[in-house]
Amino acid sequence: MNDWPEGRSDSDRGNRYGGGSANAQPESPRVMRQVRRGPAAPPRGAGVPPQPSYVNGQGYGDYTNAQNTGYDSGYSSGQVYGGGGDSGGPGSFDTRAPRPAPNWRRRIKWTAITVLTVLVVTSVGTYIWADGKLKREVDLSKVIDRPEGGDGTNYLIVGSDSREGLSAEEKKQLHTGSAEGKRTDSMMILHVGSNGDTLVSLPRDSDVEIPTFVGSESGKTYKGTGRHTKLNAAYATDGPELLVRTVEFNTGLRIDHYVEIGFAGFANIVDAVGGVEITIDKGFKDKYSGADFQAGKQTLNGEEALAFVRTRHAFAASDLERTKNQQKFLAALAHEVATPTTVLNPFALYPTMSAGLDSLIVDKDMGLYDLGSMFFAMKGVNAGDGTSLNMPISGSSGGNLVWDKAKVKQLVSELNNDEKVTVTGN
Repeated sequence: MNDWPEGRSDSDRGNRYGGGSANAQPESPRVMRQVRRGPAAPPRGAGVPPQPSYVNGQGYGDYTNAQNTGYDSGYSSGQVYGGGGDSGGPGSFDTRAPRPAPNWRRRIKWTAITVLTVLVVTSVGTYIWADGKLKREVDLSKVIDRPEGGDGTNYLIVGSDSREGLSAEEKKQLHTGSAEGKRTDSMMILHVGSNGDTLVSLPRDSDVEIPTFVGSESGKTYKGTGRHTKLNAAYATDGPELLVRTVEFNTGLRIDHYVEIGFAGFANIVDAVGGVEITIDKGFKDKYSGADFQAGKQTLNGEEALAFVRTRHAFAASDLERTKNQQKFLAALAHEVATPTTVLNPFALYPTMSAGLDSLIVDKDMGLYDLGSMFFAMKGVNAGDGTSLNMPISGSSGGNLVWDKAKVKQLVSELNNDEKVTVTGN
């Protein structure tokens, strides 16, 4: 049967299928497919290794089987349905696994752990550094015949006129003079308790009896003779240990911790926090301390602060007025030290801590926690959460200020029992 369209010659048929005579027969579909799609498969035994055939990327046979069956699929293996290469063209696909979504819970967890670890390490390091800088030079175990302790904690805070570490120029600038040794320039008892903190100033001219004591250096016992003198003379006689012994003997209040700071240290702390803001009710001048202040709110630097707390000649009440100014300024200083701008800023915190710790002399049992408790209590007093007063005075004798014994007894009882203080001072 002739299926070639009418009107076309046999030669056209030959030319159509790659040439040939007019008598050539039509080629089989298999040959036609080979012509269109590529060269025919090599004959069997030509040394071509078996090759897998794929449909949608899955092998179902091999090339040898195709030869054995005499069937050619007409497709090059791996080229149409998923095989071969990273051409990225039609028929190719990405075999890489998709990137997993971020595990935010895990990331937040490890970030928190890292931050916490850094904070712990920093805190521990800071504690060790600061603890090592404390000068624990006062041994309260040398104090004899001590009264029983009460509730709360009592600190004896002493400002000395020590010029240690000051150059001649600094002594002149700070108006400290050049006296040898050191004496107490201010003394306060800070009671830290659950019913409000109390700050009691002890005028240095207070009339006290020097009791029997054991020398801090010699270990020798010195019998009391009933001699009365100014309170600051006790410090001048045998230092901090005798001062504590004298305060305890004359008040009946046990002192738990001792803290002392000199002129240089005081000025350095004030400068380290960038000055302390304070309101001065009435302006005053004093050539001895170098004070020259106008009334109103102002920020004092170290030199000005030292002049402020040392001035007494400018006041009619002399030492009593000075103790009030000392209380006021120390509470303001504690407030400044404890502010977030200082505590949370390492560039302010470490210089402040260094200046303070280098300048403080404390008892052997004093820890950083105790020191921090003291500063925060003073801050509370300044904020109105506590009470501040001078030791109650009943009069004077030979230039010394005599304490009001009845009021002192009541005050000590309230402190020992950690009760709210109702006693008022001068």
